Amino acid sequence: MAQNRTAGGAGKTAVSSYPAALRKIRPALGLAGLFSAAVGLLMLTGSIYMLQVYDRVLGSGSVPTLLGLFGLVVVLYGFLGLYDFLRARVLGRAAMRLDQSLGETVFARTLDVRRQGASSGLRDLEMVRGFLSGPAMTGILDVPWVPFYLAILFVVHPWLGWLTLAGAMVVAVLAGLAQLFTRAPIRAASGHDAAEREFTEGARRGAEALHAMGMVGAVAQVWQTHHRTTLGAHQHAAGPSEKISAASRAFRMLLQSAILTMGAYLVLQQEISAGMIVASSILSGRALAPVDQVIGQWRTIGHAMAAHRRLSEEFACAAPRAQSVALPAPRGAITVKGLTKFAPLPSGVRASADRARMLTQVAFSLDPGDALGVIGHSASGKSSLARILAGVWAPDAGEIRFDGATPDQWPREELGRAIGYLPQEVVMVPGSIAENIARFEPDRKSEAVMEAAKLAGVHEMILALAQGYETMVGGAATPLSGGQIQRLGLARALYGNPNIVVLDEPNSNLDAAGDEALAQAIRALRARKATVIVMAHRPSAIAAVNKVMVLKSGTVAQFGPKEEVLSGGKAGARNASAAPASRAAPLGKTGPVSPQTRPNAAPSGPAHPALTARAAKPAVGKSAQMQAASAASAQGAAQGPAQGKAPAPTPQSAPHEPPSRPFAPAGVSAPAGTAMPSFVPKSPAATLSRSATGRIDTGGIDTGWAEEMASINARARTSPAQETPCKPQMFRSSRPN
Repeated sequence: MAQNRTAGGAGKTAVSSYPAALRKIRPALGLAGLFSAAVGLLMLTGSIYMLQVYDRVLGSGSVPTLLGLFGLVVVLYGFLGLYDFLRARVLGRAAMRLDQSLGETVFARTLDVRRQGASSGLRDLEMVRGFLSGPAMTGILDVPWVPFYLAILFVVHPWLGWLTLAGAMVVAVLAGLAQLFTRAPIRAASGHDAAEREFTEGARRGAEALHAMGMVGAVAQVWQTHHRTTLGAHQHAAGPSEKISAASRAFRMLLQSAILTMGAYLVLQQEISAGMIVASSILSGRALAPVDQVIGQWRTIGHAMAAHRRLSEEFACAAPRAQSVALPAPRGAITVKGLTKFAPLPSGVRASADRARMLTQVAFSLDPGDALGVIGHSASGKSSLARILAGVWAPDAGEIRFDGATPDQWPREELGRAIGYLPQEVVMVPGSIAENIARFEPDRKSEAVMEAAKLAGVHEMILALAQGYETMVGGAATPLSGGQIQRLGLARALYGNPNIVVLDEPNSNLDAAGDEALAQAIRALRARKATVIVMAHRPSAIAAVNKVMVLKSGTVAQFGPKEEVLSGGKAGARNASAAPASRAAPLGKTGPVSPQTRPNAAPSGPAHPALTARAAKPAVGKSAQMQAASAASAQGAAQGPAQGKAPAPTPQSAPHEPPSRPFAPAGVSAPAGTAMPSFVPKSPAATLSRSATGRIDTGGIDTGWAEEMASINARARTSPAQETPCKPQMFRSSRPN
């Protein structure tokens, strides 16, 4: 197996502080300033040469003097070119060194989804680098020499000095107006640029669906609208700068003519010599050239200043905190108290007191070796909880502790190696399968890569590929299916034997073999005392867990041992509110409800058809065992009244009668008469029964879920370490696709 590519020497100079990186290039900027001083002095060559020609050569008619002066001018201009080249080279190397120092850190921060606007870091760094090595920086370094040229003009004649100074003041006012009129348009143009890039990237990610459904033309029109808006913003930002730049150039040429006119008048008055006319014109042009150059580059300077400000703010608000004590890797004990996460706000929108919540006062605790299954309807907060536990998002209130310590007490890289995370949408980074499984570690070992692949059940699948572990993935031509990519993501999450594993919908694209491999992986993780959290919609995803949490609208409805929660026991509801909130969040749309207002029992209402439907007719394609179970269930329902047994009450016959077992959700209330969601256990005894072996009878359940539960029960007979199978009505209101 090929080893990871080695990084160049540039990576060794990476720093995590923007001010520190700027301090590292200060010596180079100082050297560039010295070269600018030499260039500024040598710029006097033309003025002095013309002064000598008019006053000395033309008056004496000496050809050797003319040739000598010309030879000296050739040498001086040669040094001028050399120093100008060295200045440009030093500035270019300084810009490259800044990029090398910050590139790795800025790229890492760009991938941090917790920070809004962090994705523009690389572009901002590119702008700063281009500014340092471009003509705008050269003009700024020449600006300090403007007073020097003005002083020489005052020495030649005060009138010439005052005239040039007045012209310089006019040009300076024009430069100030350029900054004033272009600041806001440049900022607006940058915002439109970011919006267009975001839309383009989103369209590129969904290119398959766009082509398949004929949406390319419509999306292209929307992009064209964004693009026209961006072009218009840039044109609006460029308008004032172009006008002021043209006015500055025209005024400078007018000023040179005025200098010549003033010089001629002074010659007629016999106050200066004829050679001083041309010398004064050259000096005045040289004095105003840096200012004119800065005005011409003002758009570039404005973008660079905005990028510099954004980089400074980004690094200032995210300065790493030095850790004096190195904590060991977490063993898997997790405590969550009062966890609250608000919905993200669009850019420019201010937060309000009734801001919607994604999670509200979530509290639970897990010990090493526990496996928690988190279930609930879509948009109930499962993926949000997974992202916060994995460190992708930061909570707005409450706290998470691993082994009693908050996550920020570990360096992000060290804590990340102790956490395995499988997101809902698995994306492979362009590279080989081995590199992706090993998380692109430069010193990865083949044994560890294969161990993770075997634990995820993908080792044989990888070997069946033409290039095995060196198969390239992550690009447009990835030769793997969605299920295979998801199983590779599971192997990546298990690499390095992490003690905390968070799996978000880990079997959404898996077949029966993938489900079995997932269950075996969870049991193996529990056997070595790792803590596993599984966000699930399908029952097979939590077949190997020992605890279950039910989320409803971002709050914990039930939490506890799987058998008690799935059987509708009260223990789960009590466990959901056992851990007190450490930091209360302000009340919002889904805020907590006081214990006085919580109902003692779940409000009654129409139950889901999967809980009450009787499968009188066997479905086409069902096995003989499932047909017999359905027939027996239908016969038992028909014989119940004949034998003198009262039928179990159903919500349809008694809409306002509370269920046989009270349900007290933690922090959730509903108005009277409102139906609870299908995943909330209401009256299990009316629909489900357990056999002597502890397996769940699936006779009265929706046929689609009955087939899947029959498969889980069948695996339970051959897997003694597996937990009690789960009930299908805990998850969805319809059979999966």
